Amino acid sequence: MSRRARLGTLGAVLLACTPLALSGPAAAAGPSPAPLTVEEQRLTGPVPQEILRRSGFDGPAAGFTRDLGRTRSRAEAERLVTAEGRNLWRRAVDRAQGRGPGGGDLSRDDDRPLYWARLAMTRALREWRPAFALDERRRADLVTAVERTSRGQDSVELPPGGGVKRVVITGFDPFQLDSDVRRSNPSGAAALALDGTTVETPAGPARIEAVVFPVRWADFADGTVERTLLPHLRPGPGRVDLFTTISQGRIGRFDVERTNGAWRGGSPDNLNVSRTGTVPVPPGVPTVTPQPQWTTTTLPYAAITAARTGPFPVYDNTAVTEIPAGGTEEVDRADGPTPGSTARAGGGGDYLSNEIAYRATLLRDAVRARVPGGHLHTPVLQFGQGNTDPARGRVTDPEFVNNRLAITAQIRSLLAVAVGSAGRS
Repeated sequence: MSRRARLGTLGAVLLACTPLALSGPAAAAGPSPAPLTVEEQRLTGPVPQEILRRSGFDGPAAGFTRDLGRTRSRAEAERLVTAEGRNLWRRAVDRAQGRGPGGGDLSRDDDRPLYWARLAMTRALREWRPAFALDERRRADLVTAVERTSRGQDSVELPPGGGVKRVVITGFDPFQLDSDVRRSNPSGAAALALDGTTVETPAGPARIEAVVFPVRWADFADGTVERTLLPHLRPGPGRVDLFTTISQGRIGRFDVERTNGAWRGGSPDNLNVSRTGTVPVPPGVPTVTPQPQWTTTTLPYAAITAARTGPFPVYDNTAVTEIPAGGTEEVDRADGPTPGSTARAGGGGDYLSNEIAYRATLLRDAVRARVPGGHLHTPVLQFGQGNTDPARGRVTDPEFVNNRLAITAQIRSLLAVAVGSAGRS
């Protein structure tokens, strides 16, 4: 089977997006607005607007735009974007975990309101004409602050000591939005549902902290994964006891990806940008030299796949695509890479799910963190029968919601098994 067949929906090509018009925050003559990204241009479509309205997340976005227009200094703007980014993340987590008002009739477990509200904030920042000097670099810094804080990347709080196991999980934004802008990502939904929660395991209680990452090649090359995870992999009282990156994978199944490859296969990201080549290691972070072609999971995959954790089967996926040592052609291997081979796809393919797994496990090896860590692929989240047409379909349906809830519940159970098994090893 080819690596693209194994990828399923992960490698589908995104369609071009037509720019949309959206009025920004009012301001006096000031620095010119920055160009909008492809993601931000999608925002004024009817589906994103319905998701924001039906979740109550249109309010925070509008309030941020208004408050931004009232700032009178760069320092004031920096304080605002940091506070409002954190508030947006906390609001999304609270909503997913049943705290506070629902804010609308969209199910609480939905990850999409956070995604579109974040884009409303970054779009407002780009369209803003401040009443003070603001160069391109400083405006970009404000956007970065919103991105980081509203993804939970600066709010991981792991308890020190040996009484509680420490777990970090990561999820992703929705993607493939040009083919269906209604899409949700179960890995992002699980991150919201599990962030800050405690699960009971055979090894004792485990505290889960979660973050979300963008589906963008450039952010990964710039080191967003390493900056977020490194503090929690270094030696110290708060180092993780287990971590797993999570993304949406194949229809009807979970996969523990045994091997990750150092190769970008080029499928377009959420900005409709393609990148092909060896995974670039950002400067200034610990790494392994020379850069390996492959990294391997240290999750207890045998225990995870053997346990009964929910309705979906869980597989130990050992497949890769490689160029064998001395060869020139790609070869699919069902049982992992051969010595000296060059990576062309890990078990998780050659897209950003493989890349986050490669980066996280490479960082684990670089700092010699002897902790279980690897990648988990979830089932594909699909709309229910009669609601599969992106042009006429509804933004949600009962089957869609129930499947997302089932995936999140099974992730929680899989984490309990993984922590318990690692604790006994």
